[in-house]
Amino acid sequence: MTRHKDPPPFSDAHVRQAHGAGGPAMRALIESVFLAGPSADDPADAEARALDDGAAIPFGDQFLVLTTDAHVVHPVEFPGGDLGRLSVCGVVNDLAMMGACDVLGLTSSVILEEGFEISLLRRLQASVQAACREAGTRILTGDTKVMGRGEVDGVVFSTAGLGVTRRVVRDAGLRPGDTVIVTGTIADHGLAVLGARHDLGLQGDLRSDVAPLNGLIRAALAAGGGHIHAMKDPTRGGVTSALNEMASKSGVGVMLTEAAVPMTAAARAAAEILGIDPLMVANEGKALLGVAPEAVDAVLAALRAHPLGRAAAVIGRVTADEPGRVLLDTGFGTRRLVERDATPLPRIC
Repeated sequence: MTRHKDPPPFSDAHVRQAHGAGGPAMRALIESVFLAGPSADDPADAEARALDDGAAIPFGDQFLVLTTDAHVVHPVEFPGGDLGRLSVCGVVNDLAMMGACDVLGLTSSVILEEGFEISLLRRLQASVQAACREAGTRILTGDTKVMGRGEVDGVVFSTAGLGVTRRVVRDAGLRPGDTVIVTGTIADHGLAVLGARHDLGLQGDLRSDVAPLNGLIRAALAAGGGHIHAMKDPTRGGVTSALNEMASKSGVGVMLTEAAVPMTAAARAAAEILGIDPLMVANEGKALLGVAPEAVDAVLAALRAHPLGRAAAVIGRVTADEPGRVLLDTGFGTRRLVERDATPLPRIC
């Protein structure tokens, strides 16, 4: 198992928005605070230090995969989804990214602000149940807390999940020669939330892609098997952050082809109008796969045969050159895709 490269020295005295943006500042906070202490070099804690989407626990001839996530978004309802759906899909997808497509069950803790509308809470709960049905799982247990007015902003969902797999897939598994596949169009979620938050009146059918990916990934793994070397969902920080982390952990370089990256016309137009790089926008229903060349056709066919993977595309390749770096071929030249700690879209997942 490969550990992420050492973070820069951590000297911040207070938490900043950047510490939750999915980039280097967030990883530095985690490693310097949550992973520091007497057990920092204990081999038994290697799972936590790997900074994967979850932890894999050997269990007989299989692995139990455990993950947890907290979700807060404003507004709580947006085109294509809501906070309830997001809280289920985010956890299901983290399990799927490690190969655990069979989700045994979820837990759900809901923190509410006094005065929150019960009718809205009922809609969010109905969305939770619908997303569970899609993923083939259910909420097994949970907790509810109510805070005073102003002590929490509306509602927070905190969800954990347990899945099972015979083979764990790590985001650190990219190999030179691999092909990079994205399972569909990018930037839909973050731009849809931004448009709803600020009532921008953007033209086109701009909708979040939030969806449970375990069925799609199950199909890909059935087609590609051990030839799928790495997977990650590009949530906070988008494709840029996800691929930078994968490249750094794997000790490889990645070359993307800009013209090959799929986008809807609505998302492309919104990104251009707002001056936002879509490669840095969060997605909640897409995955990045590193696949050996001999399995690319089979994996693509399996993805495209699934409703959530119809726009799957090859967008790049993995190289031995410039380890830890992600480069973008624009058609006119090459530029480096660098993670940013600042995010133009806070509170989107």
